[in-house]
Amino acid sequence: MCIRCIVIGFKKILSPRLVSWRSASRQHLASPTKLQWSITMRFHSLLSIAIPFFLWNLAGAASWGFDGASVSVHSKKAGVGGGAKEKLVESKALPEPIVLGAADTLKLLLTTTEGKKARRPHQAFLLLQDPKSNLDTSFPLIVKESGKGKLELSHKDLPIQFLTGSNILSASLVIASFGASTPYRGPAFDLKIELDPSAPPPSVEKPLRYGKLPEIHHIFKADPKSPPKIISLVFTAAVSAALPALFFGVSALVPALTPSLLTRFSTSGYPWEQT
Repeated sequence: MCIRCIVIGFKKILSPRLVSWRSASRQHLASPTKLQWSITMRFHSLLSIAIPFFLWNLAGAASWGFDGASVSVHSKKAGVGGGAKEKLVESKALPEPIVLGAADTLKLLLTTTEGKKARRPHQAFLLLQDPKSNLDTSFPLIVKESGKGKLELSHKDLPIQFLTGSNILSASLVIASFGASTPYRGPAFDLKIELDPSAPPPSVEKPLRYGKLPEIHHIFKADPKSPPKIISLVFTAAVSAALPALFFGVSALVPALTPSLLTRFSTSGYPWEQT
């Protein structure tokens, strides 16, 4: 509404002047200064269009930033509130690096602003970069609707490359969102990584890469094979030895069973004789 009022006010101010310039130009059409009046009139008409447009862009060109930012490092040994606390200012890094030990936790607090109002952006994160290898990674801040953001960072959150490479990293804040507002990116502080001397150094695992593998020779069903000859001979001998015993056993049972069968058939008759 304020921008619209400014544009309407400029139109009201410039409209009477344009009318006077037009009437003056009509009166001097036959004079030798006709060309000068024509150029002047065109210039003022362009000026009447450019000034409201410039004011419109100037009023809408808000920029993202932060306010009330602080960074602190909390150690388990120091207890609650025992860590050092530093205030952050836009586009100005801290003169001394922040030291993050193996058992420490870095805590970042700030309030994101658009212009002079506290608002929640679409993106707000801390960017860490190794100046030697140019490797970087980002850590998003948890930002509420009121614009208050928070981030906690420790060694377990850092990639293995930052723990084995350079000990000093550069930290920057990035705040941006949809719309015409100018995003913010500026240095915040330097982060010094201190490892535990008593612990073994972190090892870098070889990354998994997909590529050509050696050829695999696999037989899904092998051809049938005969058992060894010695096993075949043993089983053949066992079966052959059992046949005579079976023959003598049957021959011994037949004479003993024959009288009983004949007696049964004589008393009851043969099956084919029964009616």
